[in-house]
Amino acid sequence: MPDRFKIMLIFCAPVVVLGLIYLLGASIPVPVLGRSYVVRIDLPEAGQQLDLPEVQGPQDKTRPLVVIDAGHGGADPGAVGPGYQEKRIVLGLAKALRDRLLEEGGVRVAMTRDDDSFVVLAERVAIARELGADLFVSIHADSAGEQADVRGASIYTLSEEANSQAAARFAQRENGADIINGLDLSGQDEAVEAILVELSQRQTANQSDSFASLIVREGQGRLTFHPQPRRKASLAVLRAPDVPAILYEAGFISNPEEAQRLASAEGRENFAATMASAIRIFLARNAARP
Repeated sequence: MPDRFKIMLIFCAPVVVLGLIYLLGASIPVPVLGRSYVVRIDLPEAGQQLDLPEVQGPQDKTRPLVVIDAGHGGADPGAVGPGYQEKRIVLGLAKALRDRLLEEGGVRVAMTRDDDSFVVLAERVAIARELGADLFVSIHADSAGEQADVRGASIYTLSEEANSQAAARFAQRENGADIINGLDLSGQDEAVEAILVELSQRQTANQSDSFASLIVREGQGRLTFHPQPRRKASLAVLRAPDVPAILYEAGFISNPEEAQRLASAEGRENFAATMASAIRIFLARNAARP
């Protein structure tokens, strides 16, 4: 076989293999942070109407509304540990919080998912905005891979740089046809609109930070926190410009002891009691503001 042909074969073989895989519909597992699995997800069609969840609690629409978001779900298990999946643990925590808030009364509650279904990231935030939520709580769990001794909860809020970026994207996307924090942006020129949206985003970010601090305070003695419990990140579920939002990492399911605690009735109760207390204080403070 000529050398030139051998060289061509070396370069062309991977392309041919990938082409055959594509045509046959085969799946290639991709390792992610120590995990190896393939996730197939049916995404909603563009322009499809948002399927809003049921709002539970008082019928009085002046009562504050909390949207609880259990991360992952369906074909997306999230982080995995020995015998545990993130999607199942966080759904249990989300339901415990919902039940606690409804039991105490005075607060309306909606969940982005209340079963093992998948919800697109953008839809989770859109649900909160569409329902006019006063607070958005996204619940997740983490994995440290082989480091089984890592433990503790942490709370994420939107980073300052991401605040400005999210505000700019929102202003461009909405094109002046929305109301943000009570401000009607329609009819404003692009420069004024961008400034108003960014101011709203900063106000919302300050409220989110305040709520995150309340969680840490109310959780002392009841929850186990990471040595650095407060985090900043550019996460999609935190970018609504008019809904205070946090992402709560409940702990590390790669730690067998912590995973067992998070999945237990006692663990769910401690989480729900802490979070419900922080939520009520936060909502009371906001209601008292002029």
